[in-house]
Parts: sequence; structure tokens; C-alpha cells
Amino acid sequence: MENFKNIICYLGFYKQHQCRITISTFLVAILALGESIAQDVKNTPAMYSSEPQLLQEGQLLFEKNCSSCHNFSQRSIGPGLQYTTSTLSKKWLSEFIMDAPKVITSGDARAAKLYSEYNQMMPSFSWLDSTQVEAILAFMSKRQKSFAIQKELTSASIKDPIPEKVTLLEERLHLQYHSTAPRTDTKAAWARLNKMDKLKGDPERQFIVDQRGVLYEIKGKDWYVALNIESLKPNFVSSPGMGTGFGSFAFHPNFNKNGLLYTTHAESNSSLKGDLTLADSIKVGLQWVLTEWKIKDSSKLPFVGEEREVLRIDLLTTSHGVQEITFNPFKEDWEEDYGLLYICVGDGGSTEKKGYYQLCADNTGVSGSILRIDPMGRNSKNGRYGIPKSNPYLGSQNTKVFQEIFCLGFRNPNRISWTPGGAMLINDIGQSNIEEINLGIAGADYGWPYREGRFLVDPKGDINEVYKLPNDEEKGRYTYPILEYDHDEGNAISGGFVYNGLLVPALKNKYVFSDITNGRVFLLEMEELLLGEKGAMKEIEILVDGEQTTFQDIVGTAKPDSRLGLGIDGELYFFTKADGRLYKVVGFD
Repeated sequence: MENFKNIICYLGFYKQHQCRITISTFLVAILALGESIAQDVKNTPAMYSSEPQLLQEGQLLFEKNCSSCHNFSQRSIGPGLQYTTSTLSKKWLSEFIMDAPKVITSGDARAAKLYSEYNQMMPSFSWLDSTQVEAILAFMSKRQKSFAIQKELTSASIKDPIPEKVTLLEERLHLQYHSTAPRTDTKAAWARLNKMDKLKGDPERQFIVDQRGVLYEIKGKDWYVALNIESLKPNFVSSPGMGTGFGSFAFHPNFNKNGLLYTTHAESNSSLKGDLTLADSIKVGLQWVLTEWKIKDSSKLPFVGEEREVLRIDLLTTSHGVQEITFNPFKEDWEEDYGLLYICVGDGGSTEKKGYYQLCADNTGVSGSILRIDPMGRNSKNGRYGIPKSNPYLGSQNTKVFQEIFCLGFRNPNRISWTPGGAMLINDIGQSNIEEINLGIAGADYGWPYREGRFLVDPKGDINEVYKLPNDEEKGRYTYPILEYDHDEGNAISGGFVYNGLLVPALKNKYVFSDITNGRVFLLEMEELLLGEKGAMKEIEILVDGEQTTFQDIVGTAKPDSRLGLGIDGELYFFTKADGRLYKVVGFD
């Protein structure tokens, strides 16, 4: 029994991570109840079919529903799947997959403990029939490792990377409920809101995207469809919901004259070859597509116009995709950076899928990088966009280097924002320890998968462990965050903004951001952020319509999936993906 306990300790697993809990997350998390598993005779593990057709179906179902978060070698976004079917009964696993909420609310001790660990409930998968569930479990059983594992010592790893705790400000942030997005599903998350931004002009306009395929314009408190990608792109995919769907949008800074709108969306791997590709020997798991839309009359909704595919990017899995595209809003048309499009490309889950970390390391691919292109240029290999002359790798003697790269070394760069002075801020969601805000610098390497924040990672080992930096590190080899926090505070940093609006003068030049998983709100002075002042990050409580509360309390789940956006006149908004609600910041005192 003591050896069994050691195995459970060795496995470990996440709490409140950024991914939406999937089927396999819960299957593996059950290992935490190891002692009860061993004692429960009724739950003795069963034998699974080895019939090839069933296994093939199970693999397809697994890759669609589980692979973005899990693998069979180590923990990924969620726990690894090394031992599940070798420790639990088929009957229990099948019932839990089919209807986890029912099992949890029935009083089942194992399910109740899972719920207490994760503080959120896996949705019902009642649409799966018994044969499909059997297929998933059979495939997982085939991939199980022997239950006997060799214990690895991790005594050198750092268990609490940043022991200092974030303190609470006396001031509070006042929010006012604005409106709720149209539902795009019959179950939570009701609307997968992902990015909100304003369109300059007279008057200004504000838009927000639902990852399930819809761009809305918000007029007053009403939501109008501006563009429905799902209906226009036949290969569009928005599930599983981690790194798929309608990723981002960006209006060209001269949109009011040229009518150019840019969008990104995910497509299932097709016969179309990517422009920024993986090696021929590596199977592509998902493609991200950058599209240019030339809108004929932007005053009419939905938008109507001509579309042009600009760029297609190959990624390994459905996680950590292309989450952000943006132009620098503070550049004028005579400046070199004007009209250049920045594209955040995640590592595609390549580091977590053991053996593929090199796809986002040492500039051997575009995974885990920020690209910069001129969408109106034509000097790229496909002739549909330009590579700016100031890009750091343009003209490199290394023919394997992608010249589109502006900077690299990210795991999941989910947002870019800009200070009023034009400084570029990049938020990067970490693995198991560190969340980052980085200052965007041309040619910089921010370290992943060899670094997470200011800590060492071994991409060939357990990437969930971090270590102190080596004493002999080459000076300037990596660029480190200007702000970082560890997973004592939160598990996935959301996009943030330096407030530059007029409604809340006391908030001027303060950087506000949130954590996606727990909804906590943080704030610090812009100058302190840019200087990397240690301890400058503070938590701030929120009031909604005059009542002190939290996003967790409002949404009613442990993961409210809180994000920030910019509206008309640069005013700041919060929205929660779990329930599709939008809130406007109206005060700070």
C-alpha cells in the first residue's frame, strides 16, 4: 500500500487549470483516491476489447475529445493517462463518462472527492452511446503503461517558485452589468467570448467574438451578427474548445477607407498544405487560417465582402493555437510598424506531447512564436503577404528559419496589448508553475520549453517541474518576464490593458488583468510593470452594481473564464465565457 501511495504522489495533478475539464481529465484524476481503489473489490479493473475496428473508433473519439489536454507519457494541460483503466472498473468509468453530474450528485464518494478537488463539474456526455464509451476505454487500455513504475526523485525541483503572496489593495473596482451574449450552445459555456476590441472612427464602434464562429457588433446593449465564420468556412471546427474555433479578429488601422478585416479560425486537417508547416514526417493535428475580408459597406450588418486566404499554419494538436492577431493601434501611417499584423502562435501542445518539444525550440518552427507580417505585401513564399524588412530573421543564412517570426519561446501567448507609448505586452499562459507578462522585443527568445518564467524546465523530462537557473547561463540568451506569478495565485493569465479611457480618471495608466481560472483581478501601475518592479502586482476586489462579489460567485463555478476587452473611447470591460455576461468598468476607489 505504501508503494501505491508513492505512485499517487508521483503522478500529481492540477487544480483549476485553464483547460475545460474533459472526459479523460476526470478519468485520470480519480487516481487520487488510490487507497479506496485498492480496497474496493467491486471496482476491480476489467479486460478491454482488442478488436481493431473498435480501437480505431476509440482513437478517433479520444483525439477529438481528449487529446488536446492529455497524453500517455506525462501530465499535459490535464493529467497523463498512464494508469486509468488499470486501476478502475469499466462500469464506474462508463457511468462517469456518460453522466458525471448524475454520479457526483448521487453521493458517490469518489465522484464527490473529484468535484471537491477540481471545483467544477464535467458536463454530461450522454450523446455517446455505450459502444462509443467502450471504444474510448478500449483505446485508453491499449495505451496504458504497466502499473509498476520507476520512482523518479525530484528533490531538486522547486515546489513553490514564488513564495511571496500577492497583497490586496484597499481600493475596489466598480463594475456595471452591461448585457449578455446570445447563446451559442444549449449548455455552459453559453457563449465562448474570447476577444473584445474597438474600431476607430467617427463614431467609434465595438466588437466581440464568440469562438463558436460569430463576430458581433455591440450597439448600446444589443448584439448584432457582423460575421458568421461557421457558415462561411465549411472546414471550420470549434471543438474541443481548448485551441479551436474563431480565434481572433483585427481591423486594419485604415479600415474606414480600405475596408480590410482580418480573422483567424481553426480547420480540421485537410488536403490543403500549410504555408508554415511541420516536417513531412509529423502528422498535422489542426490548421489555423488567416483570412482577409474586404468589406463593401461596413455600415451594413452582417458584413458582406470578398475573402482572401492569407496564410495557413500547421500545428501538432488542437491545443494552444492562434489566439490573437492585432495591429499596433498607436502607430501612425508614416511609421514603419503601421499596418503590420502580429500573430500569436501557441506551441500546439508540442512540448506536452513527448518527443515533439523541438517544434517550439531553437527557431525550428513557428510553434510558440509571435509572427509579424505585412498583409498587404507580397514577398512571402506563397505570394499572399509580405515579410517586413525589419523582421529579425529576414535574410538569415539558416534556410530552416521562418522569416515571419518576430520573437519566440512561448507556450501559449494568448494576448498582446500596447501601452499608450507603444510598448508591446505579451501574456503567456504557463504550464504548471508560472504565468507571464513579457515585453515584446524583436528577435527575443522567451525560453519555452527550456524556461518557464525565470525558472529552468527540462523538456525531455517532467515539464511540470521547475528548477533554479543554471549558474553558467549565457548572458542575454533568454528574455525573462517583466511580471510573473505562480500557481498559488492563479493558473492562466488573461489579457490585460493599460487603462487610457476617460470614464475612470483614477485608473489612468494602470495595467489591469485577470486570471482565467479563478477570476481574480489584479492591478499595477504601468511604470512599475515596465520596470519589472517586484511585488507591484496587487489584487483588487470588485463590486458589481454596488455589491461586493467575485466572478466565481456570480458564475457559480470555480472557473468563470474571465477576460478583459476594450470598448468605445478606450473604456474597459470584463466578460465571463462561462455565462456570456459583459460588464463595464465604471469606477475605482
